[in-house]
Amino acid sequence: MEIRRSALIGHTAESTFDLIEAAEHYPEFLPWCTRAVILERDENVVAARLTVNYRGLHFDLRTRNPKRRPHWLAVRMEQGPFRRFEGDWRLIELGSAACKIEFALSYEFDSRLVGKLADTVFARIADTMLDAFARRADDVLGPAGEHRGSRLPISGDTS
Repeated sequence: MEIRRSALIGHTAESTFDLIEAAEHYPEFLPWCTRAVILERDENVVAARLTVNYRGLHFDLRTRNPKRRPHWLAVRMEQGPFRRFEGDWRLIELGSAACKIEFALSYEFDSRLVGKLADTVFARIADTMLDAFARRADDVLGPAGEHRGSRLPISGDTS
């Protein structure tokens, strides 16, 4: 499964990147993430273990994610229920108080049976990620623009 999403957000790429990279806070605003532990963090990489529990889908996922702050964060699985799981967050600065977020995720569950049952649920998780991060940015950094949540989805291709 391939998922690509883009959005414009009324916050800088730098501050938005910091929210995306701070996986230890995911359980505070991502309803499917029940636990998140940072295993390693330095200027080049962040590694984390996440527990996903959403609508009957439950698993742990360990990632090791190369990064170039504030423009790019890769998502690379080290351990989890996927045959393939890799993604990229790209942030493009659009002036002093806005950025474009591009999120791409490619995954395939290990078991075909589990994969078919879980694809719909996991696609829903991925579909809601950009909105969740945009809301989190507004909550943590203050409202974007003149009204809360001024973000414009650009595209949402799922294949």
